[in-house]
Amino acid sequence: MFDRLYTPSVWSEMERLQREMNRLFNAFSPGWMRPAPCFPAVNVWANEEGQVVTAELPGVKMDDLDISVVNDTLTISGKRETAEPAGNGKYHRQERECGSFSRTISLPYPVDADKVEAVMEEGVLRITLPRAEADKPRKITVKSA
Repeated sequence: MFDRLYTPSVWSEMERLQREMNRLFNAFSPGWMRPAPCFPAVNVWANEEGQVVTAELPGVKMDDLDISVVNDTLTISGKRETAEPAGNGKYHRQERECGSFSRTISLPYPVDADKVEAVMEEGVLRITLPRAEADKPRKITVKSA
């Protein structure tokens, strides 16, 4: 009797129901309950002279990319086009997200926006953000009286 209750079709129906419930929950959940954005994946390094941000952007054209810096905030936005299956093919699995994206990153300190440089190489964007001169630590010389 146990074997008849838990056939593969029952399990596949349960998995389908779970996927549908997850989809509905994600569609109607408030913004604070949604996971943090994960595209593009970024790394941020900083030292006293400046910061470097790298972002993985495979399939994003440079013309579809926008980078802005305001004080200590960097925003990377753009879009990645959908790759349609060849011929009359249909997706079996689609995990790469397509469409518009935006990532805003709080930087550890203000940068000199006029000296920011961005280079794309092999699908990885590298942004160099020099620290603003006014914000750099200064060594103070102590004089004797």
